[in-house]
Amino acid sequence: MSADSAALLERLVAAETVSRNPCRPLQEEIAALLRGAGWEAEVIPDASGEKANLLARLGPAGPGGVLLSGHVDVVPVDGQDWTVPPFRLTRGAGRFWGRGTADMKGFVACALAMALRAPARLLRAPLRLALSFDEELGCLGVPSLIARLREEGVRPDLCLVGEPTGMVPALGHKGKVALRALCTGREMHSALAPLGVNAIHLAADLLGALRALQARLEREGARDGAYDVPFTTVHAGRIEGGTALNIVPRHCRLDFEFRNVPDDDPAALRAAIEAEAARLSAGARARAPEAGIALSELFAYPGLDTPEGSPAVAWLRGLPGVAGDPVKVAFGTEGGLFAEGLGAPVVICGPGHMAQGHRPDEWVAEEQIARCDAMLAGVLDRLAGAA
Repeated sequence: MSADSAALLERLVAAETVSRNPCRPLQEEIAALLRGAGWEAEVIPDASGEKANLLARLGPAGPGGVLLSGHVDVVPVDGQDWTVPPFRLTRGAGRFWGRGTADMKGFVACALAMALRAPARLLRAPLRLALSFDEELGCLGVPSLIARLREEGVRPDLCLVGEPTGMVPALGHKGKVALRALCTGREMHSALAPLGVNAIHLAADLLGALRALQARLEREGARDGAYDVPFTTVHAGRIEGGTALNIVPRHCRLDFEFRNVPDDDPAALRAAIEAEAARLSAGARARAPEAGIALSELFAYPGLDTPEGSPAVAWLRGLPGVAGDPVKVAFGTEGGLFAEGLGAPVVICGPGHMAQGHRPDEWVAEEQIARCDAMLAGVLDRLAGAA
């Protein structure tokens, strides 16, 4: 790999690191590249050995400095109508096309390009790079990486998460809890349906309660006008159950989530949902002891709410390539986990826009990559001067 952001992006896009695939080979390649340039780099595999986080450092050990955060996994291309090869970088009309160009291999490429130049400078504060896996599955990979940083006493002056914001600093996103309801009923011939317990009906009753909760939150809940949707949202994304029309179904699965604004307590929201599930289960068990609703967590991550007056925000806003007043983003990131786990100020700022991510013919503008390169060059200048 060369130190050019475009060449690095080409290599990153070619690595088919869809979340269901292994990503450790790419992380090992990146680690070798960094070590060859003079960085300390560690690949931290998961239990399977097929996926891994990467943690690298240049400059003095200890707290302070800047942590650059990204993820190497991408969403699938299955069923999408691409007009360019998704895993081969295509360049033209001022754009880079390919899976992950916006979310978020564009930032990773810029970070690596800067990292390869950084050893020529004398850093007075540490520069760290953290690349995670399985972010697209609910930020599943990064907790072990944060735990390693915490063990080492790392508390950066700024954690910069390079998700696509159009190079506008973002200081917040909602928290998210994703849950699964396994609804159990009692089978029966559909001609005798009232004698059984219909698991689909049970799931529908829970879904009705979730919709009522959403209506209440929209009407009475906490609000934050910085978000496109200023209140906590409750969303059901998948429901599946039953085997045949003439059988009262025994099982039904409902997957749902809520995304909370900072002033809504996720624990209280979850408790309210659990109470409703318990009420519905009690009614079902009165007819069939085996019936009921079992809730389980798929994943969860905290929201992010960095104060606009934080010195780290002012520090970042003074860098070249960064423009615009701070915003809050609709999508989740690993930023809340870094803020909670390390107690460090977190700002999200990276090239491209999420509107181009997760879709066919994903792209990032060359101008955005150039601005990200300028921002990271400014980070390096500041760390070398400790200003």
